[in-house]
Amino acid sequence: MLHPLSFKTLWNFALLFNRFLAASGEGFAIPNVTQLRIDILSGLTVALALVPEAVAFSFVAGVHPLVGLYAAFIVGLITALIGGRPGMISGATGALAVVMVSLVARHGVEYLFATVVLMGIIQLVVGAMHWGKFIRLVPHPVMLGFVNGLAIVIFLAQLSQFQVPGSEGTGSAGHGLAGGDWLTGTPLYLMLGLTALTMATIQFAPKAITKIVPAPLLGILVVSVIVIGFGLDVRSVGDLASIQGGLPAFHIPQVPLTWETLKIIAPYAGILAAIGLIESLLTLNLVSEMTGTRGGASKECIAQGSANVVTGFFGGMGGCAMIGQSMINVKSGGRTRWAAISAALFLLSFILFASGLIEIIPLAALVGVMFMVVIGTFAWRSIRIMARVPLSDALVIVLVTVVTVLTDLATAVVVGVIISALVYSWNASTRMRATKTIEGENGEVKIYRLFGPLFFGSVESFSQLFDPENDPQTVIIDFMDSRVVDHSGLQAIDALAEKYQARGISLKLRHLSRDCQALLNRAGQLVEPAPSDPSYGVAVDYSIRHGQLKASH
Repeated sequence: MLHPLSFKTLWNFALLFNRFLAASGEGFAIPNVTQLRIDILSGLTVALALVPEAVAFSFVAGVHPLVGLYAAFIVGLITALIGGRPGMISGATGALAVVMVSLVARHGVEYLFATVVLMGIIQLVVGAMHWGKFIRLVPHPVMLGFVNGLAIVIFLAQLSQFQVPGSEGTGSAGHGLAGGDWLTGTPLYLMLGLTALTMATIQFAPKAITKIVPAPLLGILVVSVIVIGFGLDVRSVGDLASIQGGLPAFHIPQVPLTWETLKIIAPYAGILAAIGLIESLLTLNLVSEMTGTRGGASKECIAQGSANVVTGFFGGMGGCAMIGQSMINVKSGGRTRWAAISAALFLLSFILFASGLIEIIPLAALVGVMFMVVIGTFAWRSIRIMARVPLSDALVIVLVTVVTVLTDLATAVVVGVIISALVYSWNASTRMRATKTIEGENGEVKIYRLFGPLFFGSVESFSQLFDPENDPQTVIIDFMDSRVVDHSGLQAIDALAEKYQARGISLKLRHLSRDCQALLNRAGQLVEPAPSDPSYGVAVDYSIRHGQLKASH
């Protein structure tokens, strides 16, 4: 038993540590009593919703339920401690589980653990290289499609609870609707009624009853009391699987350290790392938008990578940010890291001490919570604005939504970004134009003033602006309102210079950036000196370091 002085010493240390955390600006310091209570209750709600999700995703991946639960605990705890978005929830997800299933079926669970470790290493590299910033290249229509697609996937995943136990399919998208017989009669009516009661409690309790307890937690408690009090025969968490277990133990994946092993796990690790980071970073942006705060993309990449490396060595299936649980946390008032930390610790306590209590919770209550998450997650405004946005944006929203449901998130985002980029390139290529003026006493100087970006898409339009056969002896091209974006633009200028040179026409390039001047093969004396020449790069990457804005070319 500890001496009272020991307790005092520990308390003083905790206070000093809390002050240090508050001074560091990491959002990790202990909040006020009211916010701490909200965070802890929100974490409890999230933990209750995590249990059936982790168990279900374990079944999808073909591993023991504890493999998913350990992943939810470890990934959730580490990302809560060092992640780039306080309050965001991470754990085992269906988007990753559907990729893992073929690996586990062909090579076994040990190869899965090794793959998760490699997945984490890849994510650490992405974070160290600050590649997370490229998530800003994801257009808003793709973001809307991502949100809508995941909302539909979460909804479809809950429908398996309305099927006869043992008849559920696995589904290509991890939503369990490939087959199975639906409930009928009294079991179906009970399931629907209890689910509706949970949703009604969540919707109206904060206004009619209390705001002290998060509405989702209150909904779970109300339905659980009714089911237990009246002895209703409905499915519970324990019907999925037992969640009882011990602490996760350190375990080195038992796979040969050979080139053949790397060839097996590397493709899976790359896909899992990409899906995990895309879902995490898009969820980070979504939560940041909802809470009016900013998150660190590269920091989140490092947190996700660290979490997956650790969980791979402790028998977990890996994970990433969970949009559903993150929405539960945000809607319940969770704002600091303590909400996610509480969720992870509650989940571990369920496994160690309270499995019997958690296993009696009706699945209908948890389904009702997730249905409310679906309603809150789906971007309903995207339907209203569909007729007002450009047709290409509307197409991207619908396409990303459909591909997310039918395949996976990474494929959907890549497809959406490619289509958006092609549309932008086409639109930008049509903006290249020029004004032409004649100067000199005898009209011996012609000035082309360019407008619009010069890149691979506008090269043809650029070439058609000039008339080397009929232009006077001196031609000046003014780039003041134009910008050379890529090498195709440089090559177009070089080819035009060659045409004018062949006809003995003097060509001058005005206001061309010094970077482009250095890269032009035939620039030589073509560039007309001008004190106001810009100094942008052909490709510029801006980053903030120590409070200063720097540009690297």
